[in-house]
Amino acid sequence: MINKLRLTLACGDYEIIRALKEGTVKPDGIELTVLTEMTSDVRHWRMLRNREFDVAELSMSNYLTAKSAGLPFTAIPVFLHRRFRHSFIFLNTRKDIAKPTDLIGRKVGLRNFSATTNLWVRGILEHEYQVPHRKILWLTQDEEEVEFTPPGDLSLVRVPAGQRVEKMLLEGELDAVIHPETVQAFLDKDERVTRLFNNYRELEVNYYKRTGIFPIMHTTAIKQEIVDKYPWVPINLLLAFEQSKQIAYKRMQNPRIVPLAWFLHTLEEQEELLGPDPWIYGMGEQNRKNVETLMQYSFEQGLMDRVMPIADLFAPTELK
Repeated sequence: MINKLRLTLACGDYEIIRALKEGTVKPDGIELTVLTEMTSDVRHWRMLRNREFDVAELSMSNYLTAKSAGLPFTAIPVFLHRRFRHSFIFLNTRKDIAKPTDLIGRKVGLRNFSATTNLWVRGILEHEYQVPHRKILWLTQDEEEVEFTPPGDLSLVRVPAGQRVEKMLLEGELDAVIHPETVQAFLDKDERVTRLFNNYRELEVNYYKRTGIFPIMHTTAIKQEIVDKYPWVPINLLLAFEQSKQIAYKRMQNPRIVPLAWFLHTLEEQEELLGPDPWIYGMGEQNRKNVETLMQYSFEQGLMDRVMPIADLFAPTELK
């Protein structure tokens, strides 16, 4: 029996990786241990700071910063998490903010500056709504997952230890918060909190139709020494991820598996807009534009010291 290379994969517990997790799909030459019992911020920290996993789903923004800083990772173009982000800007209702440009000169809270959600939102606000990110005072709650030196003209401060930006928003210490999840106060229908874009779905559909971008949140990174020693690993992993995703797509054709009354209608509506493979892998034109846009935002906002060639970010693959 040929010994397989044993690798750990840390990622979210998604339907598109179910076949990999359950072992019905096995990467050629690899015995994969799939770890899904951790939050994304914990996973990102453990991979970026301690390199605890062989392969990990990783914040796309932090991966770009890590590569710019020369950290020893190489990604494959497997993007397990994507999300439109117009709906993740939350306002204090007493602050008289009615439109995006009203954010200029305001105090806006973030969990941290480098999170992919925050990078996309700042870039979209600047390029789509004329809200320069350097004309906002950014207040961050948590330590950055990858250290970087902020540009001198960037207004960025850390809130005192123990403070939480969601609470500061409610109490009026912040004018707005950008958050990777829907803030609890909004879910609780607290009258002190609203969204900047209440018509976010309409805006997101329009954004996609104009740009072709379904924002990439996470990529899949491999420790560099594994790629160097076993150059066949990236393509074998990518092919296994693709096979697992296709199994998930096929399973979703059965509307009985999801307890939603109009699930099939929603799926058909999504396919009409985003096509048959919204979570497309590989470095084709659509994904290239997505990554290059995010990288341009990262460079503009001081998280990268240069715009890097795509070939320096991703291992060669056969998916186009």
